[in-house]
Amino acid sequence: MKKQSNLSRLLQIAGNHKYLLYASWVLSAISALVALVPFYYIWKIIQEVLEVAPDFSYAQNLTHNGWMAVLFAAIAVLIYIGGLMCSHKGAFRIAANLRLQTMKHIVKLPLGFAEQFGSGRLRKIVNESSAATETYLAHQLPDRANAIATPCGLLALLLIFDWRLGLLCLVPVGIAFIFMAGMMGDDMKAAMKEYQNSLETMSSEAVEYIRGVPVVKTFGQTIFSFERFRKAIDEYSKWTIAYTKSMRPPMLRFTTAINAIFAIIIAFGIAAGASARTPQLILNLIFYTIITPVITTTLNKVMYAGENEMLVTDCLSRIQQIMDIKPLP
Repeated sequence: MKKQSNLSRLLQIAGNHKYLLYASWVLSAISALVALVPFYYIWKIIQEVLEVAPDFSYAQNLTHNGWMAVLFAAIAVLIYIGGLMCSHKGAFRIAANLRLQTMKHIVKLPLGFAEQFGSGRLRKIVNESSAATETYLAHQLPDRANAIATPCGLLALLLIFDWRLGLLCLVPVGIAFIFMAGMMGDDMKAAMKEYQNSLETMSSEAVEYIRGVPVVKTFGQTIFSFERFRKAIDEYSKWTIAYTKSMRPPMLRFTTAINAIFAIIIAFGIAAGASARTPQLILNLIFYTIITPVITTTLNKVMYAGENEMLVTDCLSRIQQIMDIKPLP
């Protein structure tokens, strides 16, 4: 039997509100494409300025093109806001339904379950895991739709104006995807699971410590008397420092790759300008310098969407562990 995906499971929990999520993805993709239209008008402004230079009084369409760029930018923002409103309404309903389903199952379990499982750990799974799904559905999935539509529109723009510069801009993108894949493999999934385990342990021990505060005050004890709590904090600290150091090199390479587009454009401009410095070349160089930051933003959205997808996968697996426990007859 085919295993149900996390997204299909969440959409099943959403009920009729899943159509709001579908609408948010469509609106986000449309917003991404509309947001590229202002760059076309910016290109027309730069083109007209270069054509009439140095007598700029002959430039007749600057105001029109400028207002058209503002108009389409505002339309893109409004469409994106509409998509976020749909995604948030659907995500909140899913998070609420997920908590209700989990709590309805928990109240049917034996009384000793919470004591054995750990009340702090249980609270974290119910609250934070459902909150993670809300963030993923309300923000990351619309951003993913945005990130899918943006490269399609960008690819057309990059190749239409100057295919040589367009292909050169795509080289760092391919390299960045290779580095991104190194941060999202099985090792990253295992690290995410270990991270959540550490948080659960600290949460559970923190609850036990708070329950013991009256004893601490009465007998003058310190936090070090709660050996398990102190050990959980120390282990989490060591793990996070080691994990941060291990992720620093691939993140550095990824950031360098997505920001290297400017260097490639400048190098191409120097090489091409040495033989023939034409107004068209200057126009394309300025235009590509303006539009390439969109690529950087898009790749960052893809990376964070992948990270949150792994987080949601881990959170849903922890909720499923609770749901798999047999209730009282």
